[in-house]
Amino acid sequence: MKILLLEDDLQLNEAITQYLTSTGHAVINTRDGNSAFDILNKEKFDLLVLDINVPGMDGLSLLEKVHEQKRMIPTIYISALLDIEDITRAFDLGCYDYLKKPFHLKELTLRINKIMKTRIVPQEHKRISKYYSFDTSTLTLYFNNEPHILSSRQLKIIELLAQNRSLVVNYDMFRTYAYEDEDIDNATIRAEVNRVKKELKEDFIINIRGSGYMIKRPD
Repeated sequence: MKILLLEDDLQLNEAITQYLTSTGHAVINTRDGNSAFDILNKEKFDLLVLDINVPGMDGLSLLEKVHEQKRMIPTIYISALLDIEDITRAFDLGCYDYLKKPFHLKELTLRINKIMKTRIVPQEHKRISKYYSFDTSTLTLYFNNEPHILSSRQLKIIELLAQNRSLVVNYDMFRTYAYEDEDIDNATIRAEVNRVKKELKEDFIINIRGSGYMIKRPD
């Protein structure tokens, strides 16, 4: 995995970097939150390992900013802080794990391995973005293999797009499938698709002006 490490303690930063590199991961490290954000805007990562109380932007605010960009990256927090409000905020932001300092480096590896396993998509799921997949047999949308609840109509919209990856789904197709041939205008369909996009944690639905919508096959 390609990992961004944010840890302001120089000795711990170097120890974690060396250990994760020795276990086969590619690690870029920094000791400052603002620097970490700059790096994230230039490069893609599979995992973030973030301390909370660091110079510049703190680790919690950093993840908030990443989410504002609709970028969802698995995150493990490492911190000496025990404030329940900080821990609650970390999990509210969607972090995968929280390690209290001091910890054994092997424990960090165990947490990383757990995340790697959860990112394996079952074969019956159609991959529709980096973190989303769609099970056409049960009509269930998954985010990192966890069900993402949408309304039945919104799921039909996702299903139609998933079945036609890399193809434009026009308004008539939405009318026929998602609205069962109801006499509705294009503006109503656009409004519903926009509501779906706001519900999603990734922005993968592409507006094809004047024609409809599509999703590309993920890399």
